[in-house]
Amino acid sequence: MKAMVISQYGNPEVLKLKELPTPTPSDQQALIKVKAFGINRAETYMRAGHWGDVAPVSGIECVGVIESDPSGKLEKGQKVAAIMGGMGRTINGSYAEYTVVPTTNIFPITTTLSWAELAAIPESYCTAWHCLYNNLKMRSGDTLLIRGATSALGLAAINIASNHEGVHVLASTRNPQNSMWLKELGVESVLIEDNQLAEQIKKIHSKGIDGVLDIVGNTTLLDSLLTCHSRGAVCNAGFLGGGNPISFNPLIDMPSGVNLNFFASFMFGTAMFPIAKIPLQKIIQSVESGHYKAKPSQIFSFDNIAEAHQLMEASQSKGKLVIKV
Repeated sequence: MKAMVISQYGNPEVLKLKELPTPTPSDQQALIKVKAFGINRAETYMRAGHWGDVAPVSGIECVGVIESDPSGKLEKGQKVAAIMGGMGRTINGSYAEYTVVPTTNIFPITTTLSWAELAAIPESYCTAWHCLYNNLKMRSGDTLLIRGATSALGLAAINIASNHEGVHVLASTRNPQNSMWLKELGVESVLIEDNQLAEQIKKIHSKGIDGVLDIVGNTTLLDSLLTCHSRGAVCNAGFLGGGNPISFNPLIDMPSGVNLNFFASFMFGTAMFPIAKIPLQKIIQSVESGHYKAKPSQIFSFDNIAEAHQLMEASQSKGKLVIKV
């Protein structure tokens, strides 16, 4: 099979097309014929060697069809989506014509979407759903800030939150030209990101807001805490602004009563975070109906994965980059 392999850690050019044996699934895995997959920032970190030694074949999600399942849970030819389960980290991932994935991390699905359209959904929407409904406990009447809104995860969160009745969505972007586009997606107010939005938000919401999904990360996290009222919450779910450590003193930096939590999507499929709790089929139906606007920002051929990595690292993706196999 064809696979895009990390030949050594470094820039996107280290991704090399090679022929590898088709993998054989264990009793707890299924073999998937990959049709398409989304590109994720985590994969750029793994390719660059920032996360230590990882599997030679990257890719933490995919959509495709079941080729074989020794457990018999999934039928050959069944359409599926797969996320995490060690893909690209401890086992070879989806940058290949075939991949093996733990059955705990595979969603059987039905859909009329094309493979490329479908590939824009799994990781981003599953993560956004979990962050909004579990970490932030989103409910009607809430005012939420999506920080890092033009990322694939940010756009997924905007779609989900703005379609939840009674939720008021704020969003941040560094580019003022994105404002009209974000408002068309359901954002009520767009803030220009400068790492210090708390003062701006307090002028609009004097008592503070209910929650922040912070995808920018360490450079904005302390400021995000200051935007919330005393029963608010901040969920950190990304590091678009870089992963350099911050100095954090809870006595000084953490407003009393505000909840700070974190979610990493590589936890999906574990005992504490089963994928059965994510309604992916319902999410797909919302995309099919047009309630969620989830089309890929760009679609690349399999041999142009390096180009997609370059675009993502330049922060010019404006949504989900998809590879069609």
